[in-house]
Amino acid sequence: MITFDSLVTWLESIGPVKAALAATIFTWALTAAGASLVFFFKDMHRKWFDTMLGFTGGVMVAASFWSLLAPAIEMTEGEGFAKVFPAAIGFGLGALFIFGLDKITPHLHINFSKEEAEGPKTDWHSSTLLILAITLHNIPEGLAVGVIFGGAAMGLDGATTAGAVALAIGIGIQNFPEGLAVSMPLRRQGVSRRKSFMYGQLSAVVEPIAGVIGALLVIQMTPILPYALAFAAGAMIFVVIEEVVPETQRDKYTDFATLGFIGGFIVMMALDVGLG
Repeated sequence: MITFDSLVTWLESIGPVKAALAATIFTWALTAAGASLVFFFKDMHRKWFDTMLGFTGGVMVAASFWSLLAPAIEMTEGEGFAKVFPAAIGFGLGALFIFGLDKITPHLHINFSKEEAEGPKTDWHSSTLLILAITLHNIPEGLAVGVIFGGAAMGLDGATTAGAVALAIGIGIQNFPEGLAVSMPLRRQGVSRRKSFMYGQLSAVVEPIAGVIGALLVIQMTPILPYALAFAAGAMIFVVIEEVVPETQRDKYTDFATLGFIGGFIVMMALDVGLG
């Protein structure tokens, strides 16, 4: 029987890069599982849709603090402002990174019309723009998992393999509704079930790539770990505020979305503290 401890031991034995790859393949697989629901349902009530999006936002915000910012500050030497400096710089750079990608990549947020597409003007189909939006969303998630695995392998305080696994589980859980959030709107637009599923799971393929890159960067340049952790946190918070929250506030079910957010935050906080 596979236990959490045995899973952590196995991931430690295969090295940080392979561990990051395995963990982010898991998060991608849950995205695919969520997208597969399109084979059984063509539509979903907007109330549950917004609740799931809120849950996604809650997980991301909790992960940003409990799994990324807090360890980044903890592992930084010094006192006062010196101790928080790397986290502050990394956090700002992460937000600016996604801000820059937003400006150069055409994309369309969930529940938005084609006329509200962001980035450079393009004639691309709305389904392509939607996939690009979720792909941007997934970059910091994969990066965060990889960075923690890399830091744990280097034996740095505040970074543990158990913490990386807890983060991967949390991100995987919120990826399930995220896969559905891509495939279901495409199905409503008349896209076939098979194509809706393929596009839905494709949006998370970037996570294993980002995870491996994150682990490699930290292994090669250990001193950047506090900056890298905070970078991933800043990128995720930017996504939540710029994308996830506005998408949940466009209908009359904002209270349900807020409760979903609270639930997601609690789940991720419990995972990080209980397992990490």
